[in-house]
Amino acid sequence: MKAIVFHEHGDTDKLALEEIPEPALGPNDCLIRVRAAGCNYNDIWARRGLPGVKIILPHVSGSDAAGEVIATGAEVQTVKDGDRVLVHPGLSCRICEACTSGNEVFCREFKIWGFQTGPNDGGYAEVARLPEVNLIPMPESLSFEEAASLPLVLETAWRMLVTRARIAPGQFVLIWGAAGGLGVMAIQICRLFNAIPIAVVSSAKKAELVARLGAAHVIDRKTEDLPARVREITDRRGVDIVFEHVGEATWEQSVAVLKWGGTLVVCGATTGFEARTDLRFLWNKQQNHLGSHLGTKAELLAALRFVETGQIKPVIDKVFPLAEAAAAQARIESDEAEGKLILVP
Repeated sequence: MKAIVFHEHGDTDKLALEEIPEPALGPNDCLIRVRAAGCNYNDIWARRGLPGVKIILPHVSGSDAAGEVIATGAEVQTVKDGDRVLVHPGLSCRICEACTSGNEVFCREFKIWGFQTGPNDGGYAEVARLPEVNLIPMPESLSFEEAASLPLVLETAWRMLVTRARIAPGQFVLIWGAAGGLGVMAIQICRLFNAIPIAVVSSAKKAELVARLGAAHVIDRKTEDLPARVREITDRRGVDIVFEHVGEATWEQSVAVLKWGGTLVVCGATTGFEARTDLRFLWNKQQNHLGSHLGTKAELLAALRFVETGQIKPVIDKVFPLAEAAAAQARIESDEAEGKLILVP
């Protein structure tokens, strides 16, 4: 089969379309014919190399995929050949206390498929292998491209806002990177819960997109004074929730615009991990700073119900042939993407 592989860390020139063997099928595994794969920032982290995270080489990235089942292991019972499925990318042992209590993200063996797995084990390929438990029936209304755009960003945003931050009606939610893959899901989740999304973008074109998705307020970070706009929008109160995944470049502003008793929830740091915090904000304003990591299968299933009703919609920026994975990743790195980028084998 063909796959996009890198053998060492570096820039996009390390990505190459290669012929590699199809994955071996275990008793609880399934093989899927990948019809579409989503691109995420963790694909870039893996390719660049990430301090403290072991990236197994040679590496096939891709934590999102949708396709058709083409083979099943001897113990598989709920999936059959020909089923149209999408992927839940969280892998865990399924037998420890964390897993059996529904908290698989706290499993000591928890990994993100296509990021921490390998060698050559991800969605940037013609065929992918996953445990039966990680395959979910595709909503019938979706194309393969739309289905592949959803899992990682949808369950991550759902866990951040619903499970961790406990979003509620009427709350102001500041969303960094609102036109990106995570941001477009966050805006729609806010509208679902009757919260008030404040979308932060970097261009007029992105402002138009987030307004169409339901952002109540839009701030262009390149041309506007963000703290001043937040004070204006919230009548100087500050926001109830900050949806943070940018990290070092935005952290101090995130802390500053949060109201007394507000919640900052973070799932990543695309601009750097050394974020400066004035602890007086934390204790004096009694803020809540929460971490969040991917999501559980149950959280993804909960969110997908609203995809099926049309209340959450996929947002695709551009579709590339698999061979052009480098161009897709470059578009993410240049901050040009509006929604998700998709690869089609």
